[in-house]
Amino acid sequence: MNEYGSILVDTVPERTPDVRPALIDIPTFPLEEPVLVFALAMVAFLIGPLAIRRLGLPGIVGILLFGVVLGPGGAGIVAHVNAIELLGTVGLVYLLFTVGLELDIRGLKADPQAATVFGLASFGFTFVVGILACIHLLGLGTWAAVLLSAVFASHTLLSYPIVNQYGITDNDAVTAVFGGILFTDTLALVVLAIAVGAVGGGLTVGLLASIAVSLAVLFGTVLLTVKPVSRWFFRTFNEESYFEFLFVMVVIFAAAALAELLDLSPILGAFAAGLALNQLVSDGGPLRNRIEFVGNAFFIPFFLIHVGMLVDLHVLFDGPYTLFAAGTITGVMLLTKAVSAIGVGRLWGYDRNEVGTVFGLSIGQAAAALAITLVGHDVGLFGDAILNAVVLMLLVSAVISPVVTERYGNALALSREIGDGDGQLEDPNVMLVLSDDADRQRRLVELAFLFRADESTEPLHLLTVIQPNDDGKTEAAVAQRQAELDALREIGDEAEIPIGAETRVSRNVASGIVRGSLEVQADLVLLGWDGRRSIRNRIFGTIIDRVLELTRLPVLIARLGQPVNTTRQIHLVLPAGIEHHEGFFEAVHFAKKTADRVGAGVSVAPVGATEREFERLYGLVEPSVDATFDPVSGWAALEDRLATHADADDLVVVISPRRGDVGWDPALRGLPGTLSALPLASFVLIHPRQGDPQYDRQFLRFK
Repeated sequence: MNEYGSILVDTVPERTPDVRPALIDIPTFPLEEPVLVFALAMVAFLIGPLAIRRLGLPGIVGILLFGVVLGPGGAGIVAHVNAIELLGTVGLVYLLFTVGLELDIRGLKADPQAATVFGLASFGFTFVVGILACIHLLGLGTWAAVLLSAVFASHTLLSYPIVNQYGITDNDAVTAVFGGILFTDTLALVVLAIAVGAVGGGLTVGLLASIAVSLAVLFGTVLLTVKPVSRWFFRTFNEESYFEFLFVMVVIFAAAALAELLDLSPILGAFAAGLALNQLVSDGGPLRNRIEFVGNAFFIPFFLIHVGMLVDLHVLFDGPYTLFAAGTITGVMLLTKAVSAIGVGRLWGYDRNEVGTVFGLSIGQAAAALAITLVGHDVGLFGDAILNAVVLMLLVSAVISPVVTERYGNALALSREIGDGDGQLEDPNVMLVLSDDADRQRRLVELAFLFRADESTEPLHLLTVIQPNDDGKTEAAVAQRQAELDALREIGDEAEIPIGAETRVSRNVASGIVRGSLEVQADLVLLGWDGRRSIRNRIFGTIIDRVLELTRLPVLIARLGQPVNTTRQIHLVLPAGIEHHEGFFEAVHFAKKTADRVGAGVSVAPVGATEREFERLYGLVEPSVDATFDPVSGWAALEDRLATHADADDLVVVISPRRGDVGWDPALRGLPGTLSALPLASFVLIHPRQGDPQYDRQFLRFK
């Protein structure tokens, strides 16, 4: 008992049970943890395309549907967190850059009138009818109707792989669709700029003038500055390929930022950046492959999943309006595109299969339509119902476009008349010979890539031949050269092109090269030259001249002072009588394919001959590349012209027969030395194939 009379009782504190952390921290839904959200996104990017392609639909549909299911409007598994929104916006900008990058500007140049008529007709008719339908049938406001009509008036070449597979990309009707997309996409983006600007204060003369000035400043600044800066950068930092990609990223988002500063949508800036780089980033090269890989694997899927999460399934099935809106815009799009295809077909004399192919290509709708729709949704022009309706339209077009294109494209391919050739170009097996004298080996590898078919599985063969010596250093030289070849293999990995490399030891280097070409069954031999000649009266030097004597294969001798993708103009030099050489058409094909792949113009200079016959024969050779013809009276006149008209960004290509062949001229003996003394940086001499005139016929175009 204590002093207060209370009884003291000993108490034992209650023991607190041990609390151990759970082995698994079960997350709550919707998920907001960055790592979990990112992990699910990666799963969607992988599984979505693989699953949906089994149904014959494009891979983007699978990612979009994953976003619908995972997002707040679906199962509510993933929250629409800020990270998804940020990466989705970046993906949107990147997507419009790729649209500009992949536009077929050469197709537009090849037949500008047909492409212009089709582009304006396809967009204009669909746009006008769409506005009326959206206002009177869907009850939309004026600017909402205008922007929604622009969405489905444009088109995406969703079914391009089909026409490419059938080999009809050079058909006049198909190239009209390719060129027309420049007008449909550009007009859609201009409408977007006007509609977004008019939302705040209505359409006024001041607004139109402001938008026109902003667009002029944006496209003028980007197109006038990006091209020369890019040429300089690619020439200077070509050896560090990852710097090239980072430079492209800077261009994309600098142009997008400029658009925002001008109070325009950033996707307009990205589109302008794509147009500026369109002909500088060659198709099939390492840089283009890296751009496509990063976009298709990361940025664009985030945009798609971002849009999918905005779709609300409750709105989709809450009343008939969404389904009615989807049916209306899909029906109007199909009907007006069909009328446009038929009208343009009658104007230009297309047959039934060509009209059907044009229709199938022009109804494709994909991520670009979603991009414009999302901007309209963000500024309040569209509600959730319209966003959902556009997604449904995309799904329908993703089914119909390939089916229609497959049917009529197949019939068009079977109905084509073949000219002198059989229309099937063999995929050349290229062997590139590298040596200490080779000028800029990486540039030679990138040139070799241009000659391969787009979907080729044939490897590029790299060969180096070392002469043995008696000082015991041969093994060290072989090891060093093999290490160099291994480094060049990385370029092939970047471009997803297999490269086979071999180092061999031979006392006769020329014989070693020729034996190597026989062993790999090469169709083309490419060598580099540094401008030195080791023996008088030789054209290039002992080894190269000896190779020309020992093989009948086409041999290309290149001196590249700049990356081939920066080429602005190709000067094709044709000696008098070369048109009668049995390898003439193949040699012209190499020159035209180079121009086609790098987006360069072609200027043909017949030497001592008229242009009339050369112009006809040039037009017969695949691929279709326009050219100007300006003959010169002789070799001295040619030298003067190249000295005054050929820039550092130009490439001179000379079809030079071997000594004694048809078309040989003694002046050709000194031409390589003459070219190397000129200010121009790059030239290629093509020595045509000998002894196989039938092989040459495959390079002739369809009638």
